[in-house]
Amino acid sequence: MARTHQTVLVVDDDGATRDGLAVLLESWGYQVALAADGKAALKLCEEELPHAIVTDLMMPGMNGLEFVEALGERTEKIAIIFVTGQASIDTAVQAIKLGAYDYLPKPLEPQRLRDVLAKGLKQIALAREAGALRQRLESPLGSYGALIGKSAPMRRLYQQIGQIAPTDAAVLVSGESGTGKELVAQTLHDLSPRREGNFLALNCAAISPTLMESELFGHEKGAFTSAVDRHLGCFEQADGCTLLLDEITEMALEIQPKFLRVLEEGQIRRIGGKRWQKLHRLIYFSAAAGVIHFIWLVKADLRRPLTYGAILGVLLAYRVAMWALAKLRARQTMARQAMSA
Repeated sequence: MARTHQTVLVVDDDGATRDGLAVLLESWGYQVALAADGKAALKLCEEELPHAIVTDLMMPGMNGLEFVEALGERTEKIAIIFVTGQASIDTAVQAIKLGAYDYLPKPLEPQRLRDVLAKGLKQIALAREAGALRQRLESPLGSYGALIGKSAPMRRLYQQIGQIAPTDAAVLVSGESGTGKELVAQTLHDLSPRREGNFLALNCAAISPTLMESELFGHEKGAFTSAVDRHLGCFEQADGCTLLLDEITEMALEIQPKFLRVLEEGQIRRIGGKRWQKLHRLIYFSAAAGVIHFIWLVKADLRRPLTYGAILGVLLAYRVAMWALAKLRARQTMARQAMSA
């Protein structure tokens, strides 16, 4: 197998295990560095940071958890995998909190290690890439792409964008008019692995319920009277790209079940179609500020009669990452800072 530029650091006090893992990793094309304990591993990391670390938990001197804790913020740039024969829920939780990507028990299954390592390295690569893009987007004046502001709410928003952009998670963005919901979606797209693809936006409030299903899911030729040709809906057009559904709570009730299938299973079926199609999508939603309030009302008292907008809000809350943008009046420090700059 062709060798890669990626380096994996193996940390284990057992020489046979350490050497066995080295042979295995090298056969997969990785470059390998070895350390017999946490202190030796920490010294190697200070000289050159590896792309991944496969470490034992229990070792004399500095154990695996202490070693990872000593790495500090550097864990964000490394795919860390614990391998141990003394697994427990408490240690697994502690390892994840310290920045570990995964936690595998002994005896080790080579294929599982290979899969976890590949996924961890991919996630770290995306995070590093997003970090580099984030540095280019940020400016000393407090801007983040098209977003502007240095207030605490805006800084929290920048942090959230940086965390979610490298992932495939769908996002619901809510806020009053003028708070920048579409700008947030555009910035997420610019930082995502799909930034070379299209950014499509559809306003659900501007399209009638009779046309909405066709706009979202598309239709086959002859599906209805005016369907003279096959039409690709927004989900297919944005497959592998980014789709913004503006004013999502205006979506008609009869369309919601098909829409939720997209969220749950990533599948669509055109009107008049006979087969389901798998999507690899990245979807962002925006809605008015009332959606967040509605969700809290529903969660507090499920006995109340629910409108379709409230039902949709609750379902989105269980399947989608949710952000509420700060009101403009809460960003007054932004204006003062701009005037004093």
